Amino acid sequence: MAGEKPLILVCNDDGITAPGIRTLVKIMNELGDVIVVAPDGPQSGMGHAITINGILRCDPIHLDDGPQSEYSCTGTPVDCVKLAVNVVLPRKPDLVVSGINHGSNSSINVIYSGTMSAAMEGCLEGVPSIGFSLCDYSWEADFEPAIPHIKKIAQETLAKGLPRGICLNVNIPKYEGKEYAGIKVVRQCQGNWEEEFDQRTDPRKRNYYWLTGKFVNYDEGQDTDEWALENYYISVVPIQSDLTAHSQRTAMQNWNFE
Repeated sequence: MAGEKPLILVCNDDGITAPGIRTLVKIMNELGDVIVVAPDGPQSGMGHAITINGILRCDPIHLDDGPQSEYSCTGTPVDCVKLAVNVVLPRKPDLVVSGINHGSNSSINVIYSGTMSAAMEGCLEGVPSIGFSLCDYSWEADFEPAIPHIKKIAQETLAKGLPRGICLNVNIPKYEGKEYAGIKVVRQCQGNWEEEFDQRTDPRKRNYYWLTGKFVNYDEGQDTDEWALENYYISVVPIQSDLTAHSQRTAMQNWNFE
């Protein structure tokens, strides 16, 4: 309908009360009519998990004085988007935004990220979708300097749209007291986690494990998200739901499966 404000769905994986999503809600209120459907507690690292062996609750909640409507959900970030699109929203949204995540979702982290899975679910529904992450894990992280850049990226996405099955993975360097170098559209860095499991013993003498590790960058390219972040650029990576390795599909035509 002409003159109708964009309908924007906001989700995250850190929980509905996290400072990151509270900042994102305020930004989106300047761009359209906002409905928030987000987990009732932390859901980091849940990837594209959905709830199939339990019930879901999605209850209205009032957290601040903004004009948005909000719902707290007991499920995963993907559950939140599915419930929003199929139950809560009055119509299909014009934009899905997820975040602002506390911590990086660059490189291989995108695979594990609940933040990015919410965005991916949005684009599977045919809605332009963006995941925003700030490379600062602190609950007291400074989101303020990133606000105009987040707003601009969202505005451009609303104006230009995205093909079905493609969403944007946006990572923002930790604020270091100076202007960001700019915004770069880049590719996902080739890297991985070298993981270790720290074995410990509880008071009942039972072993348990704590996952630790470090990220290793295998990629020397200057067109990657990791390079952009290291050079104080905001990185924008278009990602897709089609996981087919098309080059290998061609290479495998001479395999003998008889």
